[in-house]
Amino acid sequence: MSMYYHIKCPQGVESKYSILVFNDKNEPFMPLTDFYFYQQKRISESSALSYLVSLERFFTWLCRNSNFQGKRVNWYDSHHALRASIEDYLIYELGCKLRSTDDFHFVIKTKKSPQTINHFLAALKAFYRTALHLKTYSFQNPLIDINYSISIADNNAPSIRIDKPRLPKIAGTETPYQSSYRRQSESYFKLVADEWKPIIIADEDLPYIIYRAGSLLNWSLRDEVIIRMLFETGARINEVLSLTMGDYRRRRNQYEIAAQNKGSENKRIKFLRFSKDTLKLFIRYVNGERKLYSHGKQTFHKLSDNDEIFLTRHGTPYNYNAFYSQWIKITAKANIKINIHKTRHWFVTNMIKSIYEMSKDSSEIEIKKNELINYMKWKSSDTIKVYEHYFSEAAFRDIHETMAKKMNELEKEHLVKTRLTKSKREKEEITPVSVEDEWIQELYKGMDD
Repeated sequence: MSMYYHIKCPQGVESKYSILVFNDKNEPFMPLTDFYFYQQKRISESSALSYLVSLERFFTWLCRNSNFQGKRVNWYDSHHALRASIEDYLIYELGCKLRSTDDFHFVIKTKKSPQTINHFLAALKAFYRTALHLKTYSFQNPLIDINYSISIADNNAPSIRIDKPRLPKIAGTETPYQSSYRRQSESYFKLVADEWKPIIIADEDLPYIIYRAGSLLNWSLRDEVIIRMLFETGARINEVLSLTMGDYRRRRNQYEIAAQNKGSENKRIKFLRFSKDTLKLFIRYVNGERKLYSHGKQTFHKLSDNDEIFLTRHGTPYNYNAFYSQWIKITAKANIKINIHKTRHWFVTNMIKSIYEMSKDSSEIEIKKNELINYMKWKSSDTIKVYEHYFSEAAFRDIHETMAKKMNELEKEHLVKTRLTKSKREKEEITPVSVEDEWIQELYKGMDD
């Protein structure tokens, strides 16, 4: 039951508020009361009420389950604390999946998610817009991507028709630039229409297609090492870009490096394992190309634990946007369109394929699957089931194809035996077959079929 609730103003009572909201202590809660009062003048009463109900559920959850740096989160806390709580609410309460970029989150529905995710995000954004307008909230709207506004300002975008309805293109009221501008979303949490599903990428040649394209473009050794690590480790791009020399020294095995995991708050709770060839390229990069652009000019063994491994030509840490521009060039050269994150899907797909091919029995398959789940640091073991479904279907296809080939071989053998038997029988027979007997035999033969 919701701890935040509302009651309608009783008949005969004079008040500007048609609805009064109460908090978990049964006290009047004016932020939501004012929100409804403010919104019912701008949207329909039914829409304002549905927004209010959605917000009451969220505010109740904040009181019961929110946690940011060991404390409960209040509606008036910083946008950083609220964003962290909204993430938790979307994941753990509404069953969504989140994919992060440097500036915003993609929100992806799963089978467990209700159909009202977009409604909830719209309600929350409207609430904080109202609170900012009424000067009851001191920080930026946690549902707005602040970098969106900054990037538009930096681009000297033409003025936009603020608070005016968007007319159709045929009206000619907006320039093409403005139309493009409007297609960009200002939301910090961006809802993706499709339901979340792991992507199956079974093309074994994919890495080598990318490697060849990079080689033809004369790619940097830095980008070659990064892309090889992505395919060989199954890591997210931000996990690779944030690696330090200390991460490599934390692991005893020379082919492994410690790494942070999504949501681990920079703690190194996982490791990545790569090949012998990638290790050679990694050391060559640190002692060569990296040294050339770093300020300290230190070699592999002299770098401090805090030194980032991957640097730009200016000696600054190599970030996602800088790498992404190179990725686009390489994939364009390969004549394919592929998101960076799909290297992770490729890794998982081929790891599970190898597990099924190399395991002796079902118990060994289960052991290796659990090892993969632990390596990937998946929060839920259910993630692997979609990949398994693909391979169970693929295994059935292989079995069916083998059976079909066997049937084809047996059919050929049977035909050969039949011909030999018939030929031998014809030689032994003395009485020639009449025309009448021949058509009768054909008739019987057709009935046997």
